[in-house]
Amino acid sequence: MESLQNNNAHPNGVQPIISFRNVSKQFTFTSEQPQSLMGTLASIVKLKNRNRPKEVLWAVRDVSFDVLPGQSLGIIGRNGSGKSTVLKLMARILRPTSGQMMVRGRVSALLELGAGFHPDLTGRENIALNASVLGLTEEEVNQNYDSIVEFSELGEFINMPVKHYSSGMYMRLGFSVAIHVNPDILIVDEILAVGDQTFQMKCIDRISDLKRQGVTIIIISHNLDMIRRLCSDLVWLENGTVRSYGRTSEIANEYDSYSNAKLGQQLVQDTELGDYRRWGNHEIEITDVRFLNNANEPQNVFKTGDAMTIEIAYLAHKPVNNPEFGLAIHRQDGIHMNGPNSRLGGLETGFVEGAGIVRYEVESLPFLPARYQVTAAVHDSRLPITYDYHEHAFAFRVMGGGTDEEYGLIEVPANWTWSATAESKPSKQLLFESSA
Repeated sequence: MESLQNNNAHPNGVQPIISFRNVSKQFTFTSEQPQSLMGTLASIVKLKNRNRPKEVLWAVRDVSFDVLPGQSLGIIGRNGSGKSTVLKLMARILRPTSGQMMVRGRVSALLELGAGFHPDLTGRENIALNASVLGLTEEEVNQNYDSIVEFSELGEFINMPVKHYSSGMYMRLGFSVAIHVNPDILIVDEILAVGDQTFQMKCIDRISDLKRQGVTIIIISHNLDMIRRLCSDLVWLENGTVRSYGRTSEIANEYDSYSNAKLGQQLVQDTELGDYRRWGNHEIEITDVRFLNNANEPQNVFKTGDAMTIEIAYLAHKPVNNPEFGLAIHRQDGIHMNGPNSRLGGLETGFVEGAGIVRYEVESLPFLPARYQVTAAVHDSRLPITYDYHEHAFAFRVMGGGTDEEYGLIEVPANWTWSATAESKPSKQLLFESSA
């Protein structure tokens, strides 16, 4: 591994704790054809494989970035983009094929479930083994043992061979050891996705504590909410190269928009081809539902705050007096966002016959990023008669970038204000009592 010189210091004079300069990693392998049981005998003879052409995979290519001490960096990207390879390079498990790489300090890495554990040893024995591999002395292991077991919450299972552990138990033990070795750099792959939610939150809280203590944090996760909470900066990898690098707020929105845009083109087609329910007497038929932008152009991907029109095209086979058109919008997790209808909206159509269009116009879409399914229906406005009902038959997506809001269901138009008042200032008596 080539090391970097001190000329990589940043303008403020701080030396990076991790630095990649045009780092590439190549894997060479021989493709194997699926074999039958009978073919296993032939596979014993490996001479044939020697003449089989080798294939080359560049897992990462010309990757460059710096991580400063105490920085919290997230690495995002689709599966196969090179994220795990970059972490293994940081953890010194892999050596780069080319380029320069520097990593300073003790690294504690959680890359794969069970990595560093011997399956036949107990949890207790594996604590000693794993901690010593990470650089702790026997005395330090003994000093930290009780705390490691307490954090893992494994209780009596600590004396069981780890080959009997579930994936969640592996994660508990591995994470507990990793945070107790006083690392300069903590590297966490998607491993936190396993296990129960309560322990995941406990791990996230401990990572936040380590951040405050100045530990450099490197995280891979597909959970952008967690990335936004824990990471100050992001590296976005695409096909083994750095597509973007910068502040989390900017890169996360950029990545979210990119991911949603790729899905948006096929959203409606995928939904319409699915198994949705439709019923009614079809005296009025809904012939089409379209989502339009502020230029009246059809599209299926919007941002929070965009203007959006839902256009319902219909065909009335007989004169019907003042039919009621309605919508139901559900988020991807089934939450009913709203259910507007033309009667409550004050629309009077009178008698309708033949083809026509009804439009539901939203000046500023309040929904936060997610996928939304739409039900469209037309009823008699007075009697319980359904003319046409398309349940969850249409869909659109709201992508990131339209708002800084991250949590909840909708963006509420509101402003924050602040003012100091004499009544809000604590009295000297209260200050004295609190300090006592």
